[in-house]
Amino acid sequence: MTESAFLSSARPFLGVSHSALGRTWVERCDAAQGTIALAIAQTHGLPDVLARVLAGRGIGVHETEGFLNPRLRDLMPDPNVLTDMDKAAERLADAVVRREKVAIFGDYDVDGACSASVLAEYLRACDVPYLIHIPDRITEGYGPNVDAIRSLKEQGAGLLVTVDCGTASHEPLAEARRLGLDAVVLDHHQAPERLPEALALVNPNRQDDLSGLGYLCAAGVVFLAVVALNRALRRRNFFGQRAEPDLMASLDLVALATVADVVPLVGLNRAFVRQGLAVMRSRRRHGLAALLDTAGLSGAPESWHLGYLVGPRINAGGRIGDAALGSRLLLSEDPVHAGQLATELDRLNRERQTIEAMAVEEAEAQALVLLERLPDLPVILTASAEWHPGVVGLIAARTKERFRRPAFAFTLNPDGTATGSGRSVPGVDLGAVVRAAVEAGLALKGGGHVMAAGVTIQATDLEAFRAFATERLLEPVGASLLSDHFAVDATLTAGGAQTKLVSALERAGPFGSGQPEPVFVFPHHRIVEAREVGTGGHVRVRLRGGDGAVIGGIAFRAAGQPLGIALTENIGNAVHVAGTLSIDRWGGGEKVEVRIMDAAKPE
Repeated sequence: MTESAFLSSARPFLGVSHSALGRTWVERCDAAQGTIALAIAQTHGLPDVLARVLAGRGIGVHETEGFLNPRLRDLMPDPNVLTDMDKAAERLADAVVRREKVAIFGDYDVDGACSASVLAEYLRACDVPYLIHIPDRITEGYGPNVDAIRSLKEQGAGLLVTVDCGTASHEPLAEARRLGLDAVVLDHHQAPERLPEALALVNPNRQDDLSGLGYLCAAGVVFLAVVALNRALRRRNFFGQRAEPDLMASLDLVALATVADVVPLVGLNRAFVRQGLAVMRSRRRHGLAALLDTAGLSGAPESWHLGYLVGPRINAGGRIGDAALGSRLLLSEDPVHAGQLATELDRLNRERQTIEAMAVEEAEAQALVLLERLPDLPVILTASAEWHPGVVGLIAARTKERFRRPAFAFTLNPDGTATGSGRSVPGVDLGAVVRAAVEAGLALKGGGHVMAAGVTIQATDLEAFRAFATERLLEPVGASLLSDHFAVDATLTAGGAQTKLVSALERAGPFGSGQPEPVFVFPHHRIVEAREVGTGGHVRVRLRGGDGAVIGGIAFRAAGQPLGIALTENIGNAVHVAGTLSIDRWGGGEKVEVRIMDAAKPE
């Protein structure tokens, strides 16, 4: 039985069939997995709760050791399993040996900035000149464009490498070829059947790639390319008189991109993030150290910090500021300059939050009107001429979170086009819908992943696009909503939530997409405090268990939303509260707090 099928048939956990967020709570472990958990605990000498977390994520007794200690050398594939990797590595090796100027064209998000920086850092260590071009989101849009290609050629580039983009860039890469500029594509986005002309196009998601590495982000693909390049240079005896670059030093960037791009934390990705966090904790990269300081992180960075603290700040440059700020920060060798860049990105992020908050409020109002008229609508489409193009992805994400179905948000441009971004729910392939719209002539351009996509259409075609997406998504969204259960791992009390438990659970990490954080329910805990804090609409909570122990918690972006309302309206009452655990190290101490994800009234 699949996990979704099991969850659909399971009895409600603690009898919760309709929580504050309208979900049924179910226990993640079934009876068979409970037996496996017992065997894991006995065989490996692990705490029962950790064994249960592992079994609930499909880990067996014999897989436990490798899962808890993912080693890069054990999981690292031969890079040449990726189609065209041998061609890419040899052409890059030619450029290194010749000291040929390399133009790196990246995307304007975290994955793009990290991908460009991984390659640039390696070239810099080999004394190879390079250029980095990150396109402006508004004036250039996503991916390579003809004008930028011409400019890079005029600046002396002999090789063009596109990172986190390029898989569908037929016209720009044709222009590169016309100019005599060799092109290598290092990407991971879903690929069309007909690929653009390039000397090498490395993408584990191209239809003829059999590597099984389609879960990598672009920075992961670039890291494999650098490994292949390093091997090619060894064969040429390039390092006979010089030290090889430290490949492991760039894993902090790969980890950041892997988490921020929300790719599944499985297989090689887990090793990337585990090792990358260890590199990041050394604080050798001035840019990341400055950004962590600016974000107010006093302790060692964890996986969720990358997605919630670091990633949004780097993204802020590409959303509403200078798109190249992120890569400049990550490559900075001057701690003072790095600090200045981090401060600017932090300022842009605060500005972005203000812009986003106003736009999200309008989008949710549009969505409520739509759903009042069509409550079974499988996809929500909102649009406004007032929304900044840099925040439409965030608007779509917030709308998806609020209404638990795929959402697109569009900004209406003065030239009559609409630029949009979509976010999906598990089991619904949004990238495929956008690709189909492009192939049907309904969209001017677009592409993306299963969970996120971007698209540009004529504004007059918004209703046609809505109808197209509705027809395509009706069945998969219906199936997703039927299985929209909230899986919990175990119950816990305020007194039992100790730092020792959190440390034990961290061994099963890193957590993220495809590897959910353990969720605990605090049953029948009394809410002694619930108040809005900060500027992000967060709700700070204090819970008291039956034994008198108290634990703090926070519900992010919950103020005025169903979860926040349920918490604030039940001060003094006993409720079931569900969430994940983290260690708050503010002020030098350590205490466990709950990141609240849902709540329910006891029956």
